[in-house]
Amino acid sequence: MTKTLDFIFDFASPNAYLSYHALPPILERTGAQVNLIPCLLGGIFKLTDNQAPMMAFANIKGKLEYDRIEMNRFIKRHALSAFKPNPHFPVNTLLMMRAATAAEMEGRLDQYVEAGLKHMWEDGLKMDDPDVFAAAMDSAGLDGKHLLERAQADEVKAKLLERTSAAAERGVFGIPTFFVGDEIFFGKERLGQVEEELLK
Repeated sequence: MTKTLDFIFDFASPNAYLSYHALPPILERTGAQVNLIPCLLGGIFKLTDNQAPMMAFANIKGKLEYDRIEMNRFIKRHALSAFKPNPHFPVNTLLMMRAATAAEMEGRLDQYVEAGLKHMWEDGLKMDDPDVFAAAMDSAGLDGKHLLERAQADEVKAKLLERTSAAAERGVFGIPTFFVGDEIFFGKERLGQVEEELLK
C-alpha cells in the first residue's frame, strides 16, 4: 500500500519552500505520495500561542544567526540555488492561501503551489498585492482574476479556516509540519526522520 505524507504548508515560510523542493528524492526513494494541506500560519500561531522565529528568538544571542547558517547548509546540501529571500518579507499570505484552497477545490493545487513558491521565494514578488498576484498567476498559466474572485468565496474562506483549526488540533504549531500516519515531524531538519518513518 502506498504511504501518504501529509505536508502542512503556508507560502509565508521560506522553510516550506525549501522542504517542498527537498521532498522529491525522498518520495522517489520511499514510493510515498505527498498530500499538500494549505493552512494559515498566522492562524496556527494564534491558536497555539506561538510566534514567528524572528520574534520568538529576537533577544537570544546568536540564535537567528545560527538559523541562517543552518538554512544556508540546507540550501547547499539540496542544491536549491534558485531560492532567494523575499525583499518584502514578511508577506501577508492570506490571499495566497485562500487562492490555494480555491485551486485545490478545482483540482489545480499542484500547479498553483509550484507557481506560488516560485513567485514568493525565487522571484521575490509582493504576493499580497492583488495586482501583482493576478499577473504572477497569469504568467504561470493560471487565471489570476478568477483566483482573486474565488479567494473571496465564503466556502473557500470556511474551508481554509477549518483546515487551519484541524491542523492545530492535530498538534501543528508551525510550518513546515509533516505527518506519516499519526507521527508528527516539525521542520525541514526532520526530513531524514520523515524518510525513516515512510520506510518502516
